[in-house]
Amino acid sequence: MTHARAERAALCDLLDRIGPDAPTLCTGWTTYDLAAHLVLRERRPDAAAGIALRPLAGYTASVQNGLKAKHSFPELVAMVRTPGGIYGLLPFADEAVNTLEYLVHHEDVRRAQPGWEPRELPADLDQLIWKRLSVGARLMLRRSPVGVILHRLGGGVAIGGAQEGPKVEVTGKAGELLLFCFGRQQHARVDLTGDEDAVARLLNATLGV
Repeated sequence: MTHARAERAALCDLLDRIGPDAPTLCTGWTTYDLAAHLVLRERRPDAAAGIALRPLAGYTASVQNGLKAKHSFPELVAMVRTPGGIYGLLPFADEAVNTLEYLVHHEDVRRAQPGWEPRELPADLDQLIWKRLSVGARLMLRRSPVGVILHRLGGGVAIGGAQEGPKVEVTGKAGELLLFCFGRQQHARVDLTGDEDAVARLLNATLGV
């Protein structure tokens, strides 16, 4: 099983277990909303553009709400469980695009529940995360108001954020650094070193793709 499939299956198992009304780290979304988002992303390409493009966000939200109105929560989770669209036809595309997507959303659900603890990720997944992160750090941190230096425990450094002004060092495992750079700063287990004001500004910045 690929890492994308494993994260997809684990997320769906968790969704089935905790139900449609549980909180997530996605602001304003329950688990029902997240399931509808994932179905839309893979099975409604006409509406998926609004995930990233603000002018189209209204249509995307309308389609997402329509999916919730049309399908029960178990039905949406069942649809998420099986890759849809191009990802169902091309397994390599699923692995390339969805590994980090599903890992982050899996943690969006896990870390919104009481008593969560970080997972110990497989070594090859940790390596994959860092490979992707070291390449994509500048993109994910482009809106940071301060410079950012990522230090991966076990080796590796990546930089991003503002080129001028104060710098903040962020140290942690690859998966935790990924969550931080995806905008889950408050829920990532990392150590931050730098000017107090710069750290506060980074923690409250809008990060991610």
